[in-house]
Parts: sequence; structure tokens; C-alpha cells
Amino acid sequence: MTDTGQQTDARPPRWKVVGPGLVVAATGVGAADLVATLVAGAKFGYTLLWVAVLGAVIKVVLVEGAGRYSLATGRTIFEGWRSLGRWTTWYFAPYIVVWGLVYGATAMSSSALPLVALFPDLSLRWTAMAIGLVGLALVWLGSYAAFEKVMAALVGIMFVTVVGAALLATPNLGEIVLGLRPVFPDDSVVNVLAIAGGVGGTITLAAYGYWLREKGWATPRFMRVMRIDNGVAYAVTGVFVVSMLILGAELYYSAGIAAQTGDQALVQLSDILEDRYGTVFGKVFLIGFFASSFSSLIGVWSGVSLMFADYVGNLRDLPSGHPDTRTGGRYFRAYMLWLTFPPMLLLLLDEPVGLILAYGTLGALFMPFLAITLLVLLNKRRDGALPHSEVPDEWRNGWLSNGFMVLCALLFLALAVNEIRETISPYV
Repeated sequence: MTDTGQQTDARPPRWKVVGPGLVVAATGVGAADLVATLVAGAKFGYTLLWVAVLGAVIKVVLVEGAGRYSLATGRTIFEGWRSLGRWTTWYFAPYIVVWGLVYGATAMSSSALPLVALFPDLSLRWTAMAIGLVGLALVWLGSYAAFEKVMAALVGIMFVTVVGAALLATPNLGEIVLGLRPVFPDDSVVNVLAIAGGVGGTITLAAYGYWLREKGWATPRFMRVMRIDNGVAYAVTGVFVVSMLILGAELYYSAGIAAQTGDQALVQLSDILEDRYGTVFGKVFLIGFFASSFSSLIGVWSGVSLMFADYVGNLRDLPSGHPDTRTGGRYFRAYMLWLTFPPMLLLLLDEPVGLILAYGTLGALFMPFLAITLLVLLNKRRDGALPHSEVPDEWRNGWLSNGFMVLCALLFLALAVNEIRETISPYV
């Protein structure tokens, strides 16, 4: 254990400090997160700003926990889940299959929408399919290092467009400060849950440990740099969501304009920016909208494919880190194909009710599943270490991490109940 402590103090080169954290944050901040924050700003002004900040903090805790587990044990998160019992495999198998099928169609459509808004002669359906193929090619043919560079470029575009639009809206600094007070306006509970739970991703949070491994950060020596990486990434995430809330408050709430729902809300925002500041600003925002959606698409094509590959590798008793389970491996590429081609059928057909119900239910349960399992994996019983946990004492949860993870679990359980109810209600 002395060795581990000494290794922790070693500092990787500075240019390597920011990496997988930015990838996981960029993947998590998709169109749905931007819309949820925009709608909250449009409905309640700056009142729920504190929730956006809390959401970013919550995700920092969960991602740090996933990264700490992987670095401290040398095991992947799925290896940890499997050590908890077969029930985790029974949950994860249908989840990752159904989730990938529906998410693939959603991500392709979301990425195509801003391009169709920019070029109205394009077909949404066929543009979505083309984008899926481009995403597949980028991740299939490239290394992790190349993928990380593409993600950094997309984050740069998002930062310039989203934050630039917020600065154009000349935010009210006094109202921003007041928005940090924990206040619940009437009829805001659903919005609070959506913002706090949606800031920065779902299953992609668990992919962080896999991206750490692909980066080469695989031992406790990288614990400090992982925490810096994670903190910087979610600070950037916080800036994005606060910027969207500012846009909702300044351009919608103050003008009494109702925000649309779904991805169309971002097209509507582009139109409002164009009307107020000129054609260029509206078009530039659509480019930022595309960067946000496409970064989520290729992030999932990479991160969740690594999780699936590890899942198959575990079932086949392959050694941890086997080439078939890494970037470019055959199981990795098999799931990428699943994310790309079967979802194209959903773009051609109406969404089947049963599939949507399964997607909504399984997806809602993932975040409480992640929070609760991390709580177990990163703790020990009073009578000694948990038999399935290999986390050294120095890397186990402290009282602060436990408190935040319990808060995460309760928040996501409440969000799961609400999401399942909303998913089922149209069909019953």
C-alpha cells in the first residue's frame, strides 16, 4: 500500500491532464440536457439556476467514484457489478440492447435536425442515417487519441456558440446570484428532477473508467490527475447548462415566450437569436446545436461500445483488457454496428410501443443502479471489507462522498419513478 501512495503523487505531463473527463462530459451534454435547462429558464427565469449547479456537482461525484474504483482496483465497472451477483448481468443485458437500439435512432435524428434547419432541402430521415454512418466511420477507423481530439474540437465549438449566445443575451448578474438560492417555485418539481438528473449524461458516466484505460491512466498513480480532469470537465458542463438557462431566462421568460419541447426547442432558439441579433448568430447557434448532438452520438458509439465489449468479454471469461474488448476490438465494433444499422429501421417506421416502454423503464433505472452499486463497491461493512470489493482503504468513500452518493441515489430513484410514470401514461 505504501507503493500506491507514492505513485499517487507522481504527476503525468501537463498536456495530458484534460482528456477522458471532457469526453464523458461532452457525451453527456446532448440536446436533451440543453433543452431541459432552456425550458426551465423559460418557465422560471433564474430561479432554478442552483439546480443546474447541483446537477453538475452530483455528476462529478458519480464520475469520480467510477474513475476511483477503476484506478484503485484495476478492474472495470462491469467487473465490479458482476462481483455483486448475477442480478446485475440480468439487468444490464436487456438494458444495453434495448437502450442502444432506441438511442441510436434518437441520436441520429437529433444530430440531423440542426443540419436540416440550416439546409431545408435535406431530408431529416436520410440525413440522420448519413450522420450515423459518419459517426460509425469516425470511431471505427480512428484510435482513442484521434477520437479525443475530435471531441475536444466539438466541445470548443459548443463553448463558443452556446456561451457566446448567453453573453449576447446580456445576463442579469443580480438575478444570477439570487438564482443560487435553493428555492422551489410552484409546479417546478419535475423541472428540478430533469435538470439535476440530466446534467451531463446517464450510462456514459459509467464509461469513464473505460476511457481512462484507453487513455493509459490505469493505476492509482493517476488518481490526482483523474480528479483534476473530472473537475475541469464538469466545470465546463456547468458553464454550458448555466448558459442555456440564461438564454431561457433572458430570451423567453423576460419576453413571455413559451419554449417548445424536444429538440425543436433549439431550432426555435436559433430563430429567436436570428430575429434579435441577425442571421449569422442564428446559423452559428445551429452549428453549436449540431456539435452538442454529434459529440453525444460519437461518445456513445465509443464509450458504450467499450462497456458492451467488456460485458461480452466477462461472459466469455476473457482476461481484463483483452484486445477484443478494447477500442477497435471485434466486440466493440459489433455493438457499434448495433447502434447504427438496426436503429435506421426505427427512422423508417413508427416507434413500436413495447420498445419505447422498455427503453423508458430500463433507462430510468440505470442512474439509481449506478449510484447504489458505487456506494456498495466503494464502501466496507463494519465487520471488515466486503468480499467483492478490492478498493484499498485509502480510496474508499469518505463521509462526504457517501453523503453525495446517497443524495444521488434518492434523487435518481425519484426521477426514475417520475420517468416511468410519464413513459407508461400515454399507453394506459
